[in-house]
Amino acid sequence: MSKTIQLKGVSKDFKGDGVITKALNNITLSLQKGIFTSIIGSSGSGKSTLLSLIGTLDKPSDGKIFYDEKEITNLNNKSLSDIRFEKIGFIFQQFHLLPTLTALENVMVPLLARNVSYNKKKRAEEILYEVGLGEKLNALPSQLSGGQQQRVAIARAIVHHPDWILADEPTGNLDTESGNLVFNLLRRLNTEKEVGIVFVTHDSRLAEKTDRIVELKDGIII
Repeated sequence: MSKTIQLKGVSKDFKGDGVITKALNNITLSLQKGIFTSIIGSSGSGKSTLLSLIGTLDKPSDGKIFYDEKEITNLNNKSLSDIRFEKIGFIFQQFHLLPTLTALENVMVPLLARNVSYNKKKRAEEILYEVGLGEKLNALPSQLSGGQQQRVAIARAIVHHPDWILADEPTGNLDTESGNLVFNLLRRLNTEKEVGIVFVTHDSRLAEKTDRIVELKDGIII
């Protein structure tokens, strides 16, 4: 079975003060593992909302979402959490590293509450070497540059070998050189490990380097 994520007729409404705001409107989208997809659009176009739905962090107001042809729209929170652990790694613009933990400990965090067949510490060390931070295992986030912190965040996202990486503006807080390094690392993971990447970005220069561009405007794919 091919590894896919499919959204069929998906909408998302937010309600506040008696007003309904339609963040996404009737989105139909198919994503294929191994493809590097960028999602672009102006602020408020629905990019982050779409990523949250793809990543099962939120549920649609209408429509259906499928993982590998199995509908997951109405699964309970425990089942959705299992899907996230098995299939998805998240990267955010804000690195969300725990400041009192070392790089190694931060990368181990997703594994701590899970029973896995491998040595958690050894796996985390291997992944940090893989992203070029083997000499920074015991460094705290405050001792790392922005680009290095984002690479720790990437290591944390891939430590459980997900099928998909969902990245929300991962280069947004970085200078151009660090942003290019992070993008190239994601591209390498995509190419060498066939990880499907969904990359939300404002940077059209980086979007042009991806396999596919999905543009949103006012909650609609254009």
